[in-house]
Amino acid sequence: WETCWFKVELSIPPAWAGREVHFIWESDGEGMVWRDAQPVQGLTKEGEKTSYILTRSLKESEPHSLTLYVELACNGLFGAGKGSMIAPPDPDRRVTLSKAELAVFNRDVYELLVDMEILLDMAQLLGEENQRSFQALYAANQMVNVCDVTDPSTFPAARALAAAIFSQRNGESQHTIHAMGHCHIDSAWLWPYEETIRKCARSWATVVHLMEHNPELTFACSQLGLIPVLRQAQQFQWVRSCYPGLYARIQDFVAKGQFIPVGGTWVEMDGNLPSGESMVRQFLQGQRFFQEQFGRICSEFWLPDTFGYSAQLPQLMRGCGIQRFLTQKLSWNLVNSFPHHTFFWEGIDGSQVLTHFPPGDSYGMHGRVEEMLKTVKNNKDKGRVNHSAFLFGFGDGGGGPTQKMLDRMKRMSNTDGLPRVQISTPDQLFSVLEKESSQLCTWVGELFLELHNGTYTTQAQIKKGNRECERILHDVEVLSSLAVAQDRAFQYPASQLQRLWRLLLLNQFHDVLPGSCIQLVVEDALQYYTEIRRAGAQLQEEAVQSLCTDLLQPEAGSSPSTLVVNTLSWERTEVISRPGPDGAETLALVTVPSMGYALVQEPFAPPQPVAVRKQEDGSITLENGVIAVCLDTMGRLTSLQLLDSGRSSIPDGCYANQFALFDDVPLYWDAWDVMDYHLETRKPVTALLKPLEITLAGGLQGSVRFSLQVGKSSTLTQEIILDAVCPYLRFQTQVEWKEAHKFLKVEFPVQVRSTSATYEIQFGHLQRPAHWNTSWDWARFEVWAHKWLDLSEHGFGVALLNDCKYGASAHRNILSLSL
Repeated sequence: WETCWFKVELSIPPAWAGREVHFIWESDGEGMVWRDAQPVQGLTKEGEKTSYILTRSLKESEPHSLTLYVELACNGLFGAGKGSMIAPPDPDRRVTLSKAELAVFNRDVYELLVDMEILLDMAQLLGEENQRSFQALYAANQMVNVCDVTDPSTFPAARALAAAIFSQRNGESQHTIHAMGHCHIDSAWLWPYEETIRKCARSWATVVHLMEHNPELTFACSQLGLIPVLRQAQQFQWVRSCYPGLYARIQDFVAKGQFIPVGGTWVEMDGNLPSGESMVRQFLQGQRFFQEQFGRICSEFWLPDTFGYSAQLPQLMRGCGIQRFLTQKLSWNLVNSFPHHTFFWEGIDGSQVLTHFPPGDSYGMHGRVEEMLKTVKNNKDKGRVNHSAFLFGFGDGGGGPTQKMLDRMKRMSNTDGLPRVQISTPDQLFSVLEKESSQLCTWVGELFLELHNGTYTTQAQIKKGNRECERILHDVEVLSSLAVAQDRAFQYPASQLQRLWRLLLLNQFHDVLPGSCIQLVVEDALQYYTEIRRAGAQLQEEAVQSLCTDLLQPEAGSSPSTLVVNTLSWERTEVISRPGPDGAETLALVTVPSMGYALVQEPFAPPQPVAVRKQEDGSITLENGVIAVCLDTMGRLTSLQLLDSGRSSIPDGCYANQFALFDDVPLYWDAWDVMDYHLETRKPVTALLKPLEITLAGGLQGSVRFSLQVGKSSTLTQEIILDAVCPYLRFQTQVEWKEAHKFLKVEFPVQVRSTSATYEIQFGHLQRPAHWNTSWDWARFEVWAHKWLDLSEHGFGVALLNDCKYGASAHRNILSLSL
């Protein structure tokens, strides 16, 4: 990730007067040209940008000698790995500068070559049954006959033959392709956050440079507010301070309608794992940014590259002023082909948004004939709509559009035999789709990606940090709001909360929260979570101090008390731990109203204390009057009874809380995927290190503990806790994980008959089949959920809750949580 700076002193020979002169630069690192102290263009071999135009026709009045600077990064477009695109960074990687020279560019030869490329592609791809393929073939053949490469005077005649083909027009019914420049830049993936800042500068400087010479070019930019400096400034604020010239040029093209902000969210976040409140904040921060910077909010939600889309998103979009949605990721489905490219997507409350998947199944097209034909052929909504999107430009690692892409499409703008191609905008595309929408189909529920199921579990510390920080920020806002309501002198910490929210939202980017990023990014993300925890705890303490000042200062002679605050919206009766007079932790049973507090002085006794009994066979039973459980010496549940119902939740002969280890060797995407065949490698964890023992003998709380060996060198210790009056059993699990290419789960077979299970999602829940009848069912062998999943029949059910996990499954009667 180091940077080298080259000072390049150029002297153009006077003999090149009237010629187009390029500065050629080829290296395997990403570069950027600086001229007159401003970034002017990226130079990336992988992005087909290896030259910078010094002059299009050298005039005597132009300077023949000048100085450029080239900033060269010691990483390529896809990071600094070795041997594979998704390889981790190689600390010994070297970057080589292989060419640096001046050259005369022959524009006539270039145009001839582009003409020839289009004609040959038409001849090859339109097929023998299409007369246009033969017309293109014979025109190309005639060009070869007419053109004498040693005599430039023959070039115009050759080009005229090509122009004759390109000028033959389409009929009115021909499909129209809306081409938009695009440059998907992952804000962190195979490179750290800070490198993305430079990627944006390289890519956007190149786009602006292209716009200056191609006034028809439009560029859809979806992450204007995403890049942090270390202290998390919005990207345009950062560009204003670090690249003020580039910032001004971008603003000019935004005003002209060429540089088009799209997206509507703070970052292109993961579409599954963020909480409902986090998703609302993504839209809130994103739309507020667009309103402040450009005087309008986004009407399109642009999320091309995340790993599935929650069924709650349509409602959230509509609530944030967005009625249109674009992605293409479901084209990656491993099992089933999604049946539509243009359709209405309906969420869990009935909200609908017009949705479009570019039929070319990519957001990084190059403007080739093959891609145009694929866009039309692939379109699964032929007859319903006659327009589709075509996003062109190098992406993921940045790069963006090139001049050659534009030149190809100019020749195809209205050429008989090919779809009509027009440079367009997202608004133009969706406006015409809205007019054609009367016959569109509707898809109800989630857009589940049948791939990358491992991202629900990869990098457990990131998953835990996300859930904890979402809870912390919720609690700070509740307590601060209550403090303001009670004491107008209390200063609501709006700016501090915005900073912390933006750190959290940044970490929800679709390669960070899923864990599909390099170690350097994980370390940055964990630092951000640490900062949110630290600052959040301080803000929470300040709010509680203001809210409960009098309560925290007991009167003389009164017995010591503990202040307990409930930040949830229902009354809770729970056992808590609090410091006793001697400093030791003591337990107390408390009832606290919703969004309120209670003072605990003398704890009241439960109606029935927890009873813990050890049996002769080493098993242990726990009972609190609500539920009764029996655990064997390995900590497995052999019985779980809801006493009022009189029925057991565990089938005879089965064990719940059964840990199981699976092989995890995916086909390619190591951090992303877990394949269905991993289920064939199940091995129950049975190596006992410490048998089950009682750690708390009852009263307000009973608990037991045991330890297992997992795999070759990992250990697991679990404490199982039953509180007084509590209708659920708690499991506190610590794992020292030292395995590679293994997958640990915990399973709960339950005595419940249901064909579907229910999973919590953002602000709601979703039902998924608990069977594998169809390919659509078994493709969901591993799914995501938030805080709970539930298997219920009429009048009875069992739920599995968690505080930091997302991967889960329910097959037949077995609930499974991926650890």
